[in-house]
Amino acid sequence: MLSINQAETSLQKKSKGNLLSKLAKSKEFSVLVALFVLCLVVSLLSPYFLKMQNIFNVLRQISVIGILAVGEALIIITGGIDLSVGSVLGFMGVMTALLAKLHLPPVIIFFAAIIIGSAVSTISGLLTTKIKINPFIVTLGMMSIAKGFSLLITGGMPISIENNITYLGSGYIGPVPVPVIIMFIVAAIGHIFASRTLPGRNIYAVGNNERAAKLSGIRVDRVKIMVFSIMGALCALSGMILSGTLKTAEPTAGSGYEMDVIAAVVIGGASLSGGEGSIIGVIIGAAIMGVLRNSFVLLGVSAYWQVVAIGVVTIGAVALDSLKTKRD
Repeated sequence: MLSINQAETSLQKKSKGNLLSKLAKSKEFSVLVALFVLCLVVSLLSPYFLKMQNIFNVLRQISVIGILAVGEALIIITGGIDLSVGSVLGFMGVMTALLAKLHLPPVIIFFAAIIIGSAVSTISGLLTTKIKINPFIVTLGMMSIAKGFSLLITGGMPISIENNITYLGSGYIGPVPVPVIIMFIVAAIGHIFASRTLPGRNIYAVGNNERAAKLSGIRVDRVKIMVFSIMGALCALSGMILSGTLKTAEPTAGSGYEMDVIAAVVIGGASLSGGEGSIIGVIIGAAIMGVLRNSFVLLGVSAYWQVVAIGVVTIGAVALDSLKTKRD
């Protein structure tokens, strides 16, 4: 009887050891450690960093980037890329303002914006899959088109929004900003979708080996169009949040966000060659960027160094991924 108990204890220890070993080897763990070390260093340098108000401020600042990064991660895992996210976000902010001008209920505005945003990015997916245009070129063109339409519609002037839809960007539930709650909900749904559902697993299969995915019966074109549609919906959601925060739709809002979003995905462990990455890692990557920016503000470092730092961290993350790919 004693030997059986000893054997069970040994098996439990072994399983725990294997679990800890797998956790330590995961990309998410290494990125999480990097975030922890960064937070520790900043907290030692600034007594204000760990104050609750500042933590919520950092989370609010990364909320839009985090939401967009979830969609960008799905596209990058398939082996694609979307450079239009910032401009589509700005365009959807303008569309939200126009819908609000019609005095529509917030629920109608919300779903209308989601449908429009999804349709815009679906066009990029169709051009990529049906006409076989490189996604880099397609989304670069869509970036210019979306930005151009935003400027044409508004005449380059901001549009104020007087509608309860702004609650998505400016509301609070207790002490927690609504955009932060939305980011975590999107991240949770994205994680479950990517890791626990058949369509999610198909995304990884397409990114790992597109030819093998086709031979196994996966409709590759549908998968690619699907991830672009999801990206468009998240651009619409982010556009509503950003315009709601300001209670104004700026036609140039979101300009440059594409670089922050891609940086968050790459820092979070996703491979630009496709087939690898996780939603949890992406959110941690966005958090690292948010902490970096916040630390520069708290320490009184020039804002221009923020741009340099994000660029250096992004190149470093890509370099590590490239070295790992070569070893494999």
